[in-house]
Amino acid sequence: MRMANPSGFALLLKKAPLVGAFFVAAVWQLPALAFCPLPDRPQQVMVRKVVDGDTLRLVDGRSVRLIGINAPEIGRKGRTSEPYAEAAKRRLQALVKGSDGRVGLVPGGQSKDKYGRTLAHVYGPNGDNLEAQLLREGLGWHVAVAPNVRLSGCQQLAEHAARRAGVGLWRRSPVVPASDVRQSGFALVSGRVESIERNRGGVWLNLGSTMVLQVPARLRRNFPDRFFDNLKGRQVEARGWVLDRSRRGVLKPGQRRWVLPLTDPSMLQRISGRKM
Repeated sequence: MRMANPSGFALLLKKAPLVGAFFVAAVWQLPALAFCPLPDRPQQVMVRKVVDGDTLRLVDGRSVRLIGINAPEIGRKGRTSEPYAEAAKRRLQALVKGSDGRVGLVPGGQSKDKYGRTLAHVYGPNGDNLEAQLLREGLGWHVAVAPNVRLSGCQQLAEHAARRAGVGLWRRSPVVPASDVRQSGFALVSGRVESIERNRGGVWLNLGSTMVLQVPARLRRNFPDRFFDNLKGRQVEARGWVLDRSRRGVLKPGQRRWVLPLTDPSMLQRISGRKM
């Protein structure tokens, strides 16, 4: 998915060693940490093609979207690939090739997305979760979309390992101030919660004058009762797919242009420190 990416951040990443052999060799040498051990007996399938860093095409014709990871977007229709997109694709190709094209699928509670793709966790022959392996190497961002959040905790730990090590996408922080967002798409943003509103549309956390985080009413039950306590005035970090309200027409007075729906509590983190 395309990430909302201010030009300054894009420039920093373009200067990094993005997809070369040295980078690939480096991430392959990371310690073998066992994230997300195999929870079930997986369905054995053959892979025909690796589409990108988070999507497979199977011999039986199915497209499989890996649960829990959002890899950088491969350039198509004249667009340039996002930083690390090709590296993520090549790494997933190598993981699949290492198992002779055979992988194990564990479908999510929601088995298909709106595009008809199969939603599943994917495992290698040794029981390693491929999403977690990519996350720990900094080749994608952790995402959690209910109800497919079974492995969210261990996948989050895998991403934290990459973040601490400063590898891949974490060589430079991808987190941008909410006020700097200029386009729709996947983004990691930070900001201070200035106010909290509740209505029939859900819970709305206002970050400055241009962005609001939304917990849709249909997902409110997935958030703990006290989740929003003491959030006002806090610095937070959020991730998800930013929507542009202005595309629907004229914005209402006082309405913020950018909306980032929160799909799971793990998509919002308090930044340590006292209220401002």
